[in-house]
Amino acid sequence: MAVGSGPENSDPSKKRGSEKKPDVDLSEKFHGISYQKKAEPNFYQQLKRGVLGPKAPEGDLPLRVRSEVARQEAASERLIGIVQLGVIIFFAVLYALAPRAEGTMGFNFVPIAFSCYLVFTLIRIYVSFRTTLPVWYLVLSIMADVALLVGLIFSFHIQYAQHPTFYLKAPTLMYLFLFIALRALRFDPRYVILTGVFGALGWLGLVFYALTYQGGSTLITRNYIEYLTGEAVLIGAELDKLIIILSVTALLALSIFRARRTFFSAIRQKNAVKDLSRFFTPEVANSIVESESRLMAGTGEIRDVAILLVDIRSFTKTAAKLPPETTMRVLSLYQKKAAKVILGEGGKIDKFLGDGILATFGAVSDSETYAADALRAGVELTHILEEECADLEAAGWPMKFEVGVGVAAGPVSVGVVGVRDRLEFTVIGDAVNRAAKLEAANKVQGTRFLTDGASYSMALRQGYKGNMIDLKSECVAGINGKVDLVALA
Repeated sequence: MAVGSGPENSDPSKKRGSEKKPDVDLSEKFHGISYQKKAEPNFYQQLKRGVLGPKAPEGDLPLRVRSEVARQEAASERLIGIVQLGVIIFFAVLYALAPRAEGTMGFNFVPIAFSCYLVFTLIRIYVSFRTTLPVWYLVLSIMADVALLVGLIFSFHIQYAQHPTFYLKAPTLMYLFLFIALRALRFDPRYVILTGVFGALGWLGLVFYALTYQGGSTLITRNYIEYLTGEAVLIGAELDKLIIILSVTALLALSIFRARRTFFSAIRQKNAVKDLSRFFTPEVANSIVESESRLMAGTGEIRDVAILLVDIRSFTKTAAKLPPETTMRVLSLYQKKAAKVILGEGGKIDKFLGDGILATFGAVSDSETYAADALRAGVELTHILEEECADLEAAGWPMKFEVGVGVAAGPVSVGVVGVRDRLEFTVIGDAVNRAAKLEAANKVQGTRFLTDGASYSMALRQGYKGNMIDLKSECVAGINGKVDLVALA
């Protein structure tokens, strides 16, 4: 806490006039704090980020997050199994209802293929509900999908006793895109790629068989009509099919990859904000994480705020006689009670200073009632800690629990101080100094809560309605001249 800002720096107008202009661009600020801009990424970095999305390695994620992702992927596998069951039932019904063509028919192995695939799918669904499916089983499942489809296409050659080029015109190949899209439910691009590659290899196998049928006597043509009406193979048409299969696979895999990286990046940011919020106020934590520039010590901005400082009476002397665990237990309970009051009145805790707490009102976010809020928080603090002192005594505090509170309002500098590797968000100014001196003056005045006349008048204008115990002009150690002291209860 920077409470040592002396009276000589208390004139805000003087500070504004003498403040050195920053060398950095002030268009980007962190609540008025200048940043050092990152170096602009080169063309390759921009291209890589544009194609792949934000960099977010999964290894950086907390274990609990990775466990949740694994749980969701296991649930996705169950969904994939159910959809596969629906697909095989659809195929079976379609096959059963479709009229059979007249003519010579060869061996029909389609019912056998359907039956085997149905059994495999049922086993897969059962296992997925009992445990996490291993990678080898997932790969085997993909191979089964493609094998079923390739088998159905090949069956046109056997059933209808036609030249293999007959099945190259079958529209059944389009169901491959259904299997590719099905793998996108897992949100893992690897399985999409595997499905597309296996599908392309399966189709290449069918084309190769057609080209080598009966010793390679199949005619290769460039005539599209001859291709459609005869037993010739149009290489360009088969290449088109392969290009479409691989292109759709690549685009879908890339989309999933980008979405996955964005998803993990968002999780990392959310966890970063959550973790930073334990050390900073949520507004500050969000600004740090969301900023595109690097935070650095430097200029700040002047804001009208109220500073509240609370301190435990006789803490050092008493704590020296207590076991460390007792001291920390009492501190933790006291800080919990005090934080609830401060946050409830719209304040933000700037620092925990051992047994002291420095809180700000209107420093992090604008407030039109900062002084009134601070006074209300101070009064409530003294009442709550007095009313609930039994809890603190039960925690191990051996005497009556008493605190002193000081509140001062006025303009302060809100900004970042420190060095490159150790920065601190803080408030600096005369109001901070006066709040500390007023809190200490409680010991001399025999009071629990002191503010100054100017801060009290400001709070009244902002709607404060409290009880003033006393108003007198006194000298306060560390502050030049006499101060109009206002004691509140």
